[in-house]
Amino acid sequence: MIEVLRPGPLTTVQDLGRPGYAHLGVGRSGAADRASLRLANRLVGNPEGAAGLEITLGGFAARFGGRAVVAVTGAPAPVRLAGRGVAPYGPVEVGPGEEVELGVPARGTRTYLAVRGGLDVPAVFGSRSTDLLGGLGPPAVEAGTRLAVGAWTAGFPIVDLAPVPDLPAELVLPARAGPRADWFTPAALDLLGSRPYEVTAASNRVGLRLSGPPLLAAGVRELPTEGLVEGALQVPPNGQPILMLADHPVTGGYPVIAVVDEAAVPLAAQARPGDRIRFRLS
Repeated sequence: MIEVLRPGPLTTVQDLGRPGYAHLGVGRSGAADRASLRLANRLVGNPEGAAGLEITLGGFAARFGGRAVVAVTGAPAPVRLAGRGVAPYGPVEVGPGEEVELGVPARGTRTYLAVRGGLDVPAVFGSRSTDLLGGLGPPAVEAGTRLAVGAWTAGFPIVDLAPVPDLPAELVLPARAGPRADWFTPAALDLLGSRPYEVTAASNRVGLRLSGPPLLAAGVRELPTEGLVEGALQVPPNGQPILMLADHPVTGGYPVIAVVDEAAVPLAAQARPGDRIRFRLS
């Protein structure tokens, strides 16, 4: 059992989500940076889809009721075990009664804590993920929350440390023209691919709200609600794009000018307010 002492600004239980239910109005959700969760699980010998903790902007602390093996990945936050500093991106043994603390990451937004065996919370539509928009899965973690550790393992950890590149100061995200690119002026795609956009404080797990040169529609038209995917770049009437992340709705009524490549979405999920993003269109 793990007892959360401090949850920080936002901590949720996440796995790889619940794909395949969009036709029922249920989004995938799951870890915003799935690559980091997968890595954390591999480091402790879990299946990649085991549930772990997604910790937003640090400030987290938990006490372990028994012996455990953990790994911390994602946004590089300082990690302390029983008061001493330990390295992230590798398996760490935790003793009974010991506390694990995460500070605020110097760069990036979301840090992942995996525990060998995974977190054993009830599954909804086959996933243990917290979907903040859809209201599915366990509630966001609070001080005093107790989380059971499961027994889902895939082998023993065989890596001491995983080399991970630093998060860049300015993100460059590959993207392709979206299904409604023709709803915009001819210059809009050129503008999107040539100027940086800044992440605003109104961003969350649903999407990144960006500020920059407005992307103007070619005319005034109403778009019937249509399917929406992670990585879609929606443009509301004010011309300021919204990049959809893990908890995005399954449908939307704003035109999608471009779609970020799936492999680049985890990097986008690490952007924090004030970061700059460029889109490389192909």
